[in-house]
Amino acid sequence: MFIVSSYAQAIFFCIITMLCWGSWANTQKLANKNWRYELFYWDYVLGIFLLSLIFAFTLGSHGELGRPFVADLKQAESQHIFNALLGGIIFNAANILLSSAIALAGMAVAFPVGIGTALILGVLINYIAATKGNPTLLFIGVICIAIAIIINAIAYKKVTKTQNNSSSKGLLLSLLAGLLMSLFYRFIASAMDLDNFEAPASGKMTPYTAVFIFSTGILLSNFIFNTLLMKKPLNGPPLSYKEYFNGNFSVHTVGLLGGIIWGIGNSLNLIAAGKAGPAISYGLGQGATLVAALWGVFIWREFKGASRQVVLLLPLMFILFIVGLLLLIEAGK
Repeated sequence: MFIVSSYAQAIFFCIITMLCWGSWANTQKLANKNWRYELFYWDYVLGIFLLSLIFAFTLGSHGELGRPFVADLKQAESQHIFNALLGGIIFNAANILLSSAIALAGMAVAFPVGIGTALILGVLINYIAATKGNPTLLFIGVICIAIAIIINAIAYKKVTKTQNNSSSKGLLLSLLAGLLMSLFYRFIASAMDLDNFEAPASGKMTPYTAVFIFSTGILLSNFIFNTLLMKKPLNGPPLSYKEYFNGNFSVHTVGLLGGIIWGIGNSLNLIAAGKAGPAISYGLGQGATLVAALWGVFIWREFKGASRQVVLLLPLMFILFIVGLLLLIEAGK
């Protein structure tokens, strides 16, 4: 199977992850305006699952290193399979909340608050579990990113001078999504032998097998989480499965594309974790916050008409994000 061979290559993969994780939500924006995010989310989850299968039977099954996917799946212990499944379930709950927040508050807010919170807590959780990297640089980088998130929240509050239920609910959902999002990575990482992808310990899984199990957890839990959300939506009238099947080819394709984009980032991030360490790999991947904020500010114009004070706050936010991410990279050298 394909394995990352150097720290520089691992960082490159993490940067691709950052771009993928920060860009998939554009597909939600590109879907038909009448296509609710609950319906979009079914295709998004299918896209994640399909990508995990493609990677498992290609990159995860060919080459001289590691165990091929099918053999690795057969020897995996139930405890590690359960952990990867649980990681998928936790991620799905968090991501549904994040998708709801995007629909209510926009990408420029939902990502910095939600994914930024996940980055801060996730780096701490993953570093405690596997102490790899310079802790001083790691935590200073996290502090820079935390300040950037606070600045973003302040800027958003100034833009929405007349607070309404949607904006307040969007911020709350972003925060809850971030708290849950910080937990999923530790479970899937624990199912793999991070110290030796070339010859993983018996019972543990390669990244490709772990991602497949993780994606299965997302797919299965979606029948519970998203069905409940369709029946009792956070915003708008209830939805039925009939409405999903009435969607045209283009809106389904856009949703699948969103899931494939996120899935590519997820797979590359976990492949990189062996060389970079889970804390740095996760932290850099969640730099997606910066990418999403750039999309929200400059492409979707979510801060259009903002005051001069807000216009000055946004560059400061981006600078702090970049400094924080550079410190995370340096922490692993």
